[in-house]
Amino acid sequence: MLYKIMIKLCFCALLICMMSCVNTPKGPHSIRYEYGKLFNIAYTPEANTRCGGWFTDQGSWMGFTIPMQDKWINGFCGPFSLDHRHWMVRSAVVPGFSNINETFTPDSTNYFPGEIFVKSHSPSGNIEQHLQFIDTNTALLYIRTNINRELQLKGDTWANGTSFKLNQNTVIARHPSGEIVCIGFEPDARVSITNDNYLAVCSGENVYVTLSFFNNEKEKIAGLQKATSILNHPQNYIEANNKRWEGYLTSVLRNDMPEEYNRIAVKAVATLIANWQSQKGGLLHEGVVPSHAVGYFMGFWAWDSWKTAVAYARFAPEVAKNQIRAMFDYQLADGMVIDCIYSNTDENNARDSKPPLAAWAVDEIFTHTNDTAFVREMYPQLLAYHRWWYAKRDHNRNGICEFGSVDGTAEAAAWESGMDNAIRFDNAKMVKNADDAWSFDQESVDLNAYLAYEYKLLKKFAGLINQPFAEPDYTANVAEYFFDSTTGFFFDRHLPDGEFIKEEGCEAYIPFWTGIASKEQMNRALPLLTDTTKFATYIPFPTVAADNPKFTPKGYWRGPIWLDQTYFAIKGLRNYGHKELADKFTGQVFNRLHGLKEDAPIHENYGTHTGELLKAPHFGWSSAHLLLMYEEFGK
Repeated sequence: MLYKIMIKLCFCALLICMMSCVNTPKGPHSIRYEYGKLFNIAYTPEANTRCGGWFTDQGSWMGFTIPMQDKWINGFCGPFSLDHRHWMVRSAVVPGFSNINETFTPDSTNYFPGEIFVKSHSPSGNIEQHLQFIDTNTALLYIRTNINRELQLKGDTWANGTSFKLNQNTVIARHPSGEIVCIGFEPDARVSITNDNYLAVCSGENVYVTLSFFNNEKEKIAGLQKATSILNHPQNYIEANNKRWEGYLTSVLRNDMPEEYNRIAVKAVATLIANWQSQKGGLLHEGVVPSHAVGYFMGFWAWDSWKTAVAYARFAPEVAKNQIRAMFDYQLADGMVIDCIYSNTDENNARDSKPPLAAWAVDEIFTHTNDTAFVREMYPQLLAYHRWWYAKRDHNRNGICEFGSVDGTAEAAAWESGMDNAIRFDNAKMVKNADDAWSFDQESVDLNAYLAYEYKLLKKFAGLINQPFAEPDYTANVAEYFFDSTTGFFFDRHLPDGEFIKEEGCEAYIPFWTGIASKEQMNRALPLLTDTTKFATYIPFPTVAADNPKFTPKGYWRGPIWLDQTYFAIKGLRNYGHKELADKFTGQVFNRLHGLKEDAPIHENYGTHTGELLKAPHFGWSSAHLLLMYEEFGK
């Protein structure tokens, strides 16, 4: 009798343990489940609030949100078309118990890396739902109940004009845009459709459903076979998804870091993955958008692509390679790499380029993969791009370049710098180099520091692939040319008189990041870099010195913190032996940015004196540079 009692007690303990693990399902590979509540993406589509981001993965063009607690739908919201920016449906799959009309109450929700989760209950029982992306087109919904009763599933509020067709056990919903949502059910499900919805009745305590999104009919024909295969072996695909995310996270996480800093690294990886987009239309390779949460960012930008590829090299190098290829797909005959590209090529911007960091990205990919074939592939295009700067952006042919534009506008020239409204360009004028080439009438220190670094890397690549290298070397005097010995800082210089444009700004960080500055120049600049009234602000290293009369707390490139620039400054300090300072400033970034260690998304920029969230959420290059700061902390 005692033996039976002990068995029952052990069984009860096991059940309690299993129930307690519902929100963080542990397994043999469960690192990602240690990082719950990663982002708050609660949004019910008809609510009067702005959606601040979606759950998406695998380069998909669809996204989902978790329903709001006070506007509960008993299913994930979406899919949402990330390219066309509309909801295909309020919720494609809403489960309930069959033949019972009852309300479900939310119990818990969660956003793990690569998975979202909701749990709810009704008077009849509990329902758990897990959603993971299996591939670019298809997500797998796993529904679990605590009672053995049939479930009924249906959609909630499809977009106007959606038409329905049933193909065996797959519901095909066509949006007027031409986009298609397919909902696949297991063979034993009973599925029917009406003019404006479907109804599926499923047996068992564990139900699997595929949610597929296709841009057109051609994609649908190819993709539906995969969706059927997923339903035949769902656990295999769940395990593959878990293995993929395990790989991402183990590639970047350090055992010697505080757990709160590990969370920042995980958040950075998850942000970068959410911004991954597959090949589509004019985007001839997959790549990474600046932010999937903002409509005008749903293309690939050159500067963003180089920076995010550096981060991707650490955990998904094939995406990093394709991201670089995507931008060079549109390289012009003269070597120019254009500013940005979209799936609709009418939206591409070829008025300007962006700062030359592509060679840095290729070098980081080589460092993490040892892939000389990729270096060989990219080398001719990188070399043509390097030559373009000196051919089209060196007004007086002195080997020192300027930012400029194709159309002669100062607007596009400022865009080319990446610092659209920077104070240093307030008085800049345009000078003509050729019919398709104009420059600012000022030579920029950051541009020429980037070009000096690029020259060094191109020379390295030529040696790796046994190519001759006979490019003119304009790099030797760049640091001396832009350094003002009276101020002890780097500045742009005016054409043609060579006067320094004395606006203390983040462009001065770049000679230290690229390593072209002398130790003496670092020693001279250090008092400014560590001055709390200038650059050592609450969040360190703003885009312009905080005591500049034109400093504007929310002024885009006229004051706020951009984390790429903060990283360049911190890495510059590290390059010149100031490890303790670099770690101190990194700690200030990690500890003071609003929501970084909680569930707020990583933003485009931040308040210098407050750490407050400013422009676009879920921002890629901010995430990339946070990941680099994390990697280099303490080193």
